[in-house]
Amino acid sequence: MRAAGFEVSLDDFGTGYSSLNYLERCEIDSLKIDQSFIQKICSSERAQILVSSIIDIAKKLNLPTVAEGIETPEQKLMLQKMGCTIGQGYLFSPPLPFEEALEFLLQG
Repeated sequence: MRAAGFEVSLDDFGTGYSSLNYLERCEIDSLKIDQSFIQKICSSERAQILVSSIIDIAKKLNLPTVAEGIETPEQKLMLQKMGCTIGQGYLFSPPLPFEEALEFLLQG
């Protein structure tokens, strides 16, 4: 896939079958933090500790982190302070059809 120009991201990290074992066994390009952690990041110290730890692990592995499901400016700010490199969620844009997404990106 890399030869074709694709990047691989480990999605929903911290839930289900995505585990530390995958970080060891698989060559990935980024780590996506599951939105279930992001939703609680401003109200739960435990969620803050877990997200911060995931970001720290990714940094040590030289992987960018993607926070899924950012809905508030407070979540965005907290993630930026933790060193999260990429965000996605309704704060930025809802899911869009291809043509609308292209127009959105071209408008900056």
